[in-house]
Amino acid sequence: MALFPTSSSSSSSSSSSQQQKGIVITIPILILSVSVFTIFLFFLLSTLSSTSPQLPPSPTTCSCPPPSPSSVTGVRVSPTKDDIDWVKDQILMNGLQMQNNVLRKGINPRTRAQQLQDLKEFKGISHYEEEESLSNHTALPCPGELLVEEHHSNYGEPWAGGRDVFEFLAESSHLVPDSQVLEIGCGTLRVGLHFIRYLKPEHFHCLERDELSLMAAFRYELPAQGLLPKRPLIVRGEDMDFSKFGKTEYDLIYASAVFLHIPDKLVWVGLEKLKDKLKVNDGRIFVSHNIKFCSRLGGEECTKRLQSLGLEYLGKHTHDSLLFNHYEIWFEFRRFKTTIMVYLFVDSNEAGIYRFTHADCGYRGSSSAAVDNEWLCHEDAMVRRW
Repeated sequence: MALFPTSSSSSSSSSSSQQQKGIVITIPILILSVSVFTIFLFFLLSTLSSTSPQLPPSPTTCSCPPPSPSSVTGVRVSPTKDDIDWVKDQILMNGLQMQNNVLRKGINPRTRAQQLQDLKEFKGISHYEEEESLSNHTALPCPGELLVEEHHSNYGEPWAGGRDVFEFLAESSHLVPDSQVLEIGCGTLRVGLHFIRYLKPEHFHCLERDELSLMAAFRYELPAQGLLPKRPLIVRGEDMDFSKFGKTEYDLIYASAVFLHIPDKLVWVGLEKLKDKLKVNDGRIFVSHNIKFCSRLGGEECTKRLQSLGLEYLGKHTHDSLLFNHYEIWFEFRRFKTTIMVYLFVDSNEAGIYRFTHADCGYRGSSSAAVDNEWLCHEDAMVRRW
């Protein structure tokens, strides 16, 4: 018995009926469907873009300029050739010539001595009425000697030379505003003012013994230059006493002509105290004029003495002044990371009883108890039993 129809007529009629059945879609309905789908897709993409995280631009498409070398090695503080040319052009363009400083309309030249006499005679050039002029109308009264800047003549060379020293030291030491600086003998801040202005607040420290110089710094220079908010740490002290500076590690320590006026023995005492305050490798010590405290010992002995302090002499430098025919000599030192070789003799009775606690130690020996074990360690490594 056949379970399924097998006649050809039956199959052909069935297929013809299937071909006649279908879905008829009119053009208006098709247009409407496409519109709805487009609107739905638009809202979907908008939602995804608002909720997805914003990615940074690809490095290959960034239009930012590359970082300048100064951002890595310190900011340039000295004038460029373009700066010098600009000044010369301004003088030439205005037809300026140096003239004698004599009495002329609106200008009454006064020497410092004459200015000081005026201050004493007219009570500070007061314009108050006579009864009011006797009262104090200033928040920080300044002695007349400081107001006429007599202390600017204390250095045997123009006051402007302080800027030259700052530029040389700042660029030679690759300083940035976050650096820490210590000056030994900052005097009236001929150099220090420029460091204080450049560095972040409290990042300039100084040890000075001369009382009048300190008065000029605190009573005149810092207020007059608008640098009181920088809060420099300036300490009166002698005999290389740096105890009030805490545990600060410095990027630069410098002494301008100071070591010329103190005994060699005291200089070495100071270096002994300073060596731990200087940053390893990158920190610099600069000493001006000469280093007779070292050369008088003889070259070999001087080198040994420096090495015993963990200091290394790097060389002699000179720099010219911007405004007058003058140059200074500076000697550069750094603190190196000293190493010591420690040999551990290990036997059967004491095998494994020593270890180094400093993170910079590195084992370079053999694990065998029959040979010496060699370690390379930082200078302040410690040995402990365990």
